[in-house]
Amino acid sequence: MKLGVICDGISRDLGHTVDVMDEFGLEYAELQFVGRHEVGDHSPAEIAGIDALLRDRGKPVSCLSRHVFAGMTSANRPGDDLHTTHMDALKRVIDMAHVVGSPLVRIMTQKKEQILWGSHGAEKWNVAHGAWDTMAPMIAPAVELARAEGVVLVVETGNGTMVNSNYTARRLIDELDAKDALQVLWDPANNCWCHERAYPEGYDAVRGGYLGHVHIKDVKVDTPRATLEIRPMGEGQLGPLFGDIAEALKADGYDGVVSFESVYHPGDGDFEAGFRQNIGAFKALFG
Repeated sequence: MKLGVICDGISRDLGHTVDVMDEFGLEYAELQFVGRHEVGDHSPAEIAGIDALLRDRGKPVSCLSRHVFAGMTSANRPGDDLHTTHMDALKRVIDMAHVVGSPLVRIMTQKKEQILWGSHGAEKWNVAHGAWDTMAPMIAPAVELARAEGVVLVVETGNGTMVNSNYTARRLIDELDAKDALQVLWDPANNCWCHERAYPEGYDAVRGGYLGHVHIKDVKVDTPRATLEIRPMGEGQLGPLFGDIAEALKADGYDGVVSFESVYHPGDGDFEAGFRQNIGAFKALFG
């Protein structure tokens, strides 16, 4: 499979990150923060420099990953000030995608309301009424922009976002009738928070052309205690499932990129050390 890394998980110094990628034979660069800025906030000269560095070193860009729509709530509406700010940022990221040749641009969704649907009384007393219905109208302009610009958006399954499972991601795509322009950025570790089992249930939800990009890390969640721990690869709750996930991706001919998300450190804040500790296991599983 095509393997890459979210570059700032190693370093915001992109040149150094590319050196490390070469050391470990990783090809695809996913850009989130480079230098002082998040993607979408770089100057044209900075973007040209990023592009030249990656092309010279043979590192295609897999995805530009800005936190578009993160922090919005169900109280927001299309065209309000915050939505307009995020749409403007998305336009800048798409402009950068054209320069660096990124086929994908990540978006997020608004903050999670815990219970979206219910029955036998829950629909009256427990459901956050109308919360889900506010989301598609806010994402729809982004989908139309992506279609017009010839890029594909990927919506990430987030810890605390309205789309926090493959089920909700697919439901959003279907409601927008947008499989041509919006796919799932599956982060199975994030989905652990809502207790969607990554395999087979989570994977089955994105079969049939919904899956656009994958993030891999390992975690241990304790939802009742509101605690999340990043674990070394294979030592978290996804450890027993990684092999099944990798085999299913290969068997189904997944042709996207699997990005290692280097967010583990060994207790001292050294994320590059965490990367070096875990990249061998990642490559052994997904290579």
